[in-house]
Amino acid sequence: MTHSFLRDMPTALACAAAVLTSFSAAAQDYPLPGKTISFVLPYAPGGPTDKAARDLAQAMSKALGGQSIVVDNAPGASGSIGVAKLAKASNDGYVLLFTHIAQATLPSFFRNLPYNVEKDFEYLGLVSENPMNVIGRPTLPANTLPELVSWINANKGKISIGNAGPGSASHLCGMLFQTTLKVDMTSIPYKGTAPAMTDLIGGQIDLMCDQTTTTIAQIEGKRVKSFAVTTPARLSSPALKDTPTLQEAGFKDFSVTIWQGLYAPKGTPAAVLKKLNDALKAAVKDPEFVRKQEAGGASVITDNRVEAGGHKAFVLSEMAKWAPVIKSAGVYAD
Repeated sequence: MTHSFLRDMPTALACAAAVLTSFSAAAQDYPLPGKTISFVLPYAPGGPTDKAARDLAQAMSKALGGQSIVVDNAPGASGSIGVAKLAKASNDGYVLLFTHIAQATLPSFFRNLPYNVEKDFEYLGLVSENPMNVIGRPTLPANTLPELVSWINANKGKISIGNAGPGSASHLCGMLFQTTLKVDMTSIPYKGTAPAMTDLIGGQIDLMCDQTTTTIAQIEGKRVKSFAVTTPARLSSPALKDTPTLQEAGFKDFSVTIWQGLYAPKGTPAAVLKKLNDALKAAVKDPEFVRKQEAGGASVITDNRVEAGGHKAFVLSEMAKWAPVIKSAGVYAD
């Protein structure tokens, strides 16, 4: 048996070398003309993350010489279904994941995720981030941030705050807002931002914290009151330039942005990852892409988080940031 093994070893090694050579050649030829790249998006069409994914697909297509890139919406289970789909996809670079802050928060919301955020993905880079905005019903007695804080402290146990569902951006921001104020509010989950906003405008709930991409139009229409933004500095948007930051009110280090990033399945060849990262870095500098993001109140990422190492380090830091907030809220799913 030993002699047979030794006799067959050269053939086995030759076959392995042939496979590796073929795999390497395929990686060097990536992407093949006429073959479509898809972005798995673990959310339904129409939201701000969906729009950002489609904008990026156009910009990266340009950077890759006109390569076809499509968005594959795969919603469900707060986004975990679509992420799991990518984790099990072929690692040839033609199926990627575009998702937001949930990549860092779902591990705390779900006890049994079918994937490991740290181990099952190749990190390609962050793309953009959206600030959040604390808004209130139009009939709220408060008109300024200090007045809002006073009103909240005077009405403990009576205040409702809406969100777009467990694990959503608005839910996360609302939880952190309550934790920072050390005040418990009645959290009202909705099936999306739109119905939550409708009830806020109608006065059925008191407050909401949501992305500026969905609040600006309502503020401009004077249908809601704007109290604060969650960035360290004030925003330049005409609708929000006079809205103070929470840090200005003394909430030290209160900073929340809803960021989006691009991922590949674990084991994707290094040559493919480099081409994708180069295309991503070209896309975030594309004037049309930048214009589209800024029009919705988002900022394009240009720091080290657009690189694989910076992206992964940031996601891990966000996991550490949100885990105690989610744990203290006692919100879990199996």
